[in-house]
Amino acid sequence: MAKLFKLFDPYIALMLVMIGLAAVVPVYGKGAAAAGTTADVAIAFLFFLYGTRLSPKAAIAGFVQWKLQIAVLLCTFALFPVLGVGISHLMAGFLPHALLVGVVVLCMMPSTVQSSIAFTSVARGNVAAALCAASLSNILGVFISPLLVGWMFQTSGVTLSFDVFRDILLQLLAPFLAGQLARPWIGEWIQRHKQILGYADRGSILLIIYVAFSKGMVDNVWGGVRPMDLLILIVVLTLLLAFILALTHFVGRRVLSLPIEDSIVLQFCGSKKSLASGLPIASLLFPGPQLSLILLPLMLFHQIELIVCAVLARRYGAKADRRAVSDPGTNPVAAPAT
Repeated sequence: MAKLFKLFDPYIALMLVMIGLAAVVPVYGKGAAAAGTTADVAIAFLFFLYGTRLSPKAAIAGFVQWKLQIAVLLCTFALFPVLGVGISHLMAGFLPHALLVGVVVLCMMPSTVQSSIAFTSVARGNVAAALCAASLSNILGVFISPLLVGWMFQTSGVTLSFDVFRDILLQLLAPFLAGQLARPWIGEWIQRHKQILGYADRGSILLIIYVAFSKGMVDNVWGGVRPMDLLILIVVLTLLLAFILALTHFVGRRVLSLPIEDSIVLQFCGSKKSLASGLPIASLLFPGPQLSLILLPLMLFHQIELIVCAVLARRYGAKADRRAVSDPGTNPVAAPAT
């Protein structure tokens, strides 16, 4: 039980608290309008912070391993979306439509940065390559993910109209680019105060969750969701992650013949989906009451990937340590100072 508790992200507990708060005390009327405006400002603030943190130099420098980096990008922005669309067709009639939309949206999001690098380090993988892959995925994801979602759902009420483009420009791209431009001057300060800013970062996401689930509660969109739907969704997401992990391992080792350190990068960076980027992007593209249902698959997948990849990373790390003991010439890849 203690080990299981360690695998549970405390941040998920805070998300559950916000969902519970939205269920008991949802915001509506003028309060909802004010909260929505605050959430919009929070989204812009989030992407400004992302811009200050992500290093384009790191993304470009690591691209010397172009096969690995292209494989990660194809997994993130091609394979995952195809699987998401396939699942939505296969599970039509078994799950509410909004949850299936959420699965597709989840599959179009970029990889994570922090957890991808952390798990690669624990697994004794190539951390420099993981830093490149995760940074590149997130930089491109700011542009690619909204366009992918808009293109995929243009027949379902999500159109890339002028208003949507304006929101993407003002709340995602402009703050992100401003952060990139400001990075040479404030990047070190951001790094020194990353713990405090991390609270603001996560607090902004919690606000987005509260506003989204409040809309759902006020409009009673959860009335059509059964406990069995949630169980089916968890099983589907777990199988999706298992398939991606197995496939990336096979492609890395057997198809691309990558060394184990690089194969680990493909497996961990290629299987992750960013909650921090996904929630704001989905909030912009799906502003209606169904948003809470659309966000749910991404929130569940985030916790599943943390648990599964934590276990997998520790096993890889233990194997690398055993190899180092049996062969003193082996030097497990260590994390660089960042």
